Amino acid sequence: MSLFVVQHRHEATRCPARNPQMAAQLLQHLSAANARQHGLTIHGEAVVNNAHTMYLIVDAPDRDSVGRFMQPFAQAGSVEILDASPCEAVVSRGGCDA
Repeated sequence: MSLFVVQHRHEATRCPARNPQMAAQLLQHLSAANARQHGLTIHGEAVVNNAHTMYLIVDAPDRDSVGRFMQPFAQAGSVEILDASPCEAVVSRGGCDA
């Protein structure tokens, strides 16, 4: 498994949380059980207030798995998937460079 940080952004006019049906579907999509079915573990998620930006920290087999999982969000805006490491791994290898 690899660690990733995912950033999703959308325009205020396309905010999925404003549509009750879509909002419920997205919450279900982000559930731990659904993420497991896609081979992912979500360690944390947060939406930045007033910024229409969401971040996820996920373990996944690979970047493509994360991309497939994030497809519903890509329909509403951008999705950026970043390779990441736990702080302990960065310290062990002596810096942020992988």
